[in-house]
This record gives sequence, C-alpha cells and structure tokens, in this order.
Amino acid sequence: MVHTTLLAGALLGASSVAVAASEAEMEAEAAREFARYKATFPLTTDQDIIDYVACVANAVVTSLEPPDSELNWEMAILETNELNAFVMPGGKIVIFEGIMRAARDQHQLAAVIGHEIAHVTAEHTKRKLLQGGKGMEIGIQVAAVLLGGGNYGAQYTAHEMLNQGAMYGLLLPYKRSQETEADVIGLEYMAKAGFDPRAAVPLWQNMAEQSGGERPAEFASTHPSPDNRIESLISQWVEVLPLYNQAHAEGRIPDCPTPEVVLNRYQE
Repeated sequence: MVHTTLLAGALLGASSVAVAASEAEMEAEAAREFARYKATFPLTTDQDIIDYVACVANAVVTSLEPPDSELNWEMAILETNELNAFVMPGGKIVIFEGIMRAARDQHQLAAVIGHEIAHVTAEHTKRKLLQGGKGMEIGIQVAAVLLGGGNYGAQYTAHEMLNQGAMYGLLLPYKRSQETEADVIGLEYMAKAGFDPRAAVPLWQNMAEQSGGERPAEFASTHPSPDNRIESLISQWVEVLPLYNQAHAEGRIPDCPTPEVVLNRYQE
C-alpha cells in the first residue's frame, strides 16, 4: 500500500506518481546501502548459523500474503557479538549474530525476525523517510560471504554502522507506537508460521537481562520498556494463539534446531 497522503500537507497538488517515484528512490537507496554493508562489514561464513537463521526467516516470510510476500526479501547476518537487528525499505534485513544471546531458540528468533519484517510490511521505514518485483519467489536470500575480503571482527561497531545508515536517512529511530505495532504484527506472522508467540516474552526478558540494567541494548534503545512491552505482548495471546494452533493443525511446524555453534558461542 502506498501512503500518498503523507506528503499532502507539504506538497499540495503533488501527484501519486511523484510519491511512487520517491518510494522507488528510497528502495533503490536502501538496496545500495545494503550492498555496501555486505561489502564492508564481516558477514558470517558459518553454514550452520546461516542455515539456522535462514530456516527461521523463510518460515516467517512464507506466512506472508501478497503483496508483502512478493517483496525481494534479503537478509545479511553479521559476524559480531553485538545485540542488534534492523531493517531497511524494500525488505532488507540485517541480523547481528549477537542477537542470539537473547533469542535462544527458534521461537525467540522468530519473534525478532517477525518484528523486523513487520516494520517493512507496515511501511514504517517508508513513513519515516516520507515524513523527514512482483512474481518473486517467496523466501529470503541470505548474504553468506563477505564481498571484497575483510577480517573477522572488522573495526566497525553497531553504533558506527547505524550512524552511517542514518546519514542516508535509512535508519532513523521508530516511534514507540510503531515499535508496539511491529510487536503485534510480528506475533501474528510468527504464529501463522507455526512458531510459539509466547516466546516473545522470554525474548524481551533476555534482552533486559543482557543489557545488564544499564544503557538499553542498541536493538531496544528506542523500544517500549521491557515491562510495558511484555504486558502488551501477553495481551495479544488471545488473538495469536489460535493462529499458532491452526498452523500446527495444518502441518506448519517449523524445525530449526539451534546449532551447537550458537549454543557454544552465545549461550554459554
């Protein structure tokens, strides 16, 4: 859906074609920035981690319906211990391996991925930017090799990376209301895919634990407080648990066991 009304006040008389062009431009810029990340930052080469995250992500994406299912979904997995994940327009998702310090099984990881996908499908990224491939096979292409070479643990922190993205206007913070909306939509997506939506609660408890009670983790810095978020998530169970039960009744039962390398590296 194209939100043409967002520019109505500032661009009186602007055509929907102009807005569509703006959206196309921002998606093109996001694609260029995504490619730059893949060429600059250390991407995981561990096939077990790649397969695991791809298994969860593809299960969530296949629960989507057109036109969301027709986006060119792509995901890069960064080989870094930082607790983070973010998304850019057009279905570009970046997962930091360190998120698995909090997302400790397939269901909790699905909560993270569902939340990020919801930011795209609810057009939060487009709304931020507007205010300040049809027929594509459903699935996520996972960037698995660092293009152009590079060293493990490159000298880029998540903060530096996000700052660079913010220079292009791609990674501005979401509003709290958008974060809450992404939580709700993300629960629906993961439940329809057969992941247990109740796992979102321990995920955010783990996030709070990993932040050590100090500065919020980068992933959570602009999100609702853990207590408020958990209360909101629990309030949605009456809506999403029937979707989860229906998915299982229809045979949608994901099987993405956490690989040993993740258990040893991030969950000791």
